[in-house]
Amino acid sequence: MLYVIMAYDAPNSAEPRRTAHAAHMAHLDKIEAAGDKIVLAGPCLAKDSPDRQIAGFFGSLIIAEFDSLAAAQEWSDTDPFVTAGVFEKVIVKPFRQVIPKP
Repeated sequence: MLYVIMAYDAPNSAEPRRTAHAAHMAHLDKIEAAGDKIVLAGPCLAKDSPDRQIAGFFGSLIIAEFDSLAAAQEWSDTDPFVTAGVFEKVIVKPFRQVIPKP
């Protein structure tokens, strides 16, 4: 089943985000290594600009396949962005894709 993970950055999280980025990307790779798939993932920009240095971030969004809500929550809880304090709030919920048709 698909799950949406919506994470909101903590104040002053730019430096922890830079420091934990490589570990966060490796953690994302674990989803597909487990045989599941990532539908989409990426940072949410704080301002309307294609230049991320200008835009900054307010959080991240991931839609991915997991065996269960508990598995999605466990993956989220162990994300280096969570453990490094990049995110102050993370919501994990089931998701049903309608468009584009799966």
